[in-house]
Amino acid sequence: MIKKLKKLINSEQFRPSILGLFLNPFFFARKGLFENIFALAKYISGKTLDIGCGQKPYEKLFNSSRYVGLEIETLENKKNKRADCFYDGKTFPFRDDEFESVIVSEVFEHVFNPDDFLNEIHRVLKPGGTLLITVPFVWDEHEQPNDYARYTSFGLRHILEKSGFEVIEHRKSVCDIRAVFQLLNGYIYKKTVTKNIYANILITAFFMSPFNILGELLSKVLPKNEDLYLDNVILLKKKISA
Repeated sequence: MIKKLKKLINSEQFRPSILGLFLNPFFFARKGLFENIFALAKYISGKTLDIGCGQKPYEKLFNSSRYVGLEIETLENKKNKRADCFYDGKTFPFRDDEFESVIVSEVFEHVFNPDDFLNEIHRVLKPGGTLLITVPFVWDEHEQPNDYARYTSFGLRHILEKSGFEVIEHRKSVCDIRAVFQLLNGYIYKKTVTKNIYANILITAFFMSPFNILGELLSKVLPKNEDLYLDNVILLKKKISA
């Protein structure tokens, strides 16, 4: 019973269903990311590299011939992440032009040297290969002290195009009143979270789910705001040199 409950909770963290309204304090952010990644997943194929893969929550969405998870080499990452390979934080342990696709989800804000990071992605991605990247815009500081930046849609486009990528599609995830309710729930979460998973479920159900429900309802009737949103979701191609 306990194992089934933990499995359900884990599933609701990154692929939230209606149950996520009551179980997931980050319901709107994670639901928005899943929906946008799902919509663009058809463009990801071949040998795929997932940088900062964590638990590989989106792996099954992609039609990849091989799916490789990469993380920075730390004791914590080796113990808790599903990575296949590790690196020193600077150079990826792969050949030039090795991958058809690259995934970078909610990682870029933790990169201190973004130009070097993008150059490495460009190096290991085949010409014409696909990059799918998600980057928060409105979000609190997290994973401190390794949280270095927030990017507007214009800033991201500039830095990505400068690094040799062509923007194919750019989506703004959760650009309505739900963004405000997500920030409110994020505030409550940080002030109430405990080390007890069951206590956290009760706190989410009683204190955060009402805001999830209210935000979901209001988003149906209130207008969108393209200037205030949670995440950038961008599909790109590596430019082919002339």
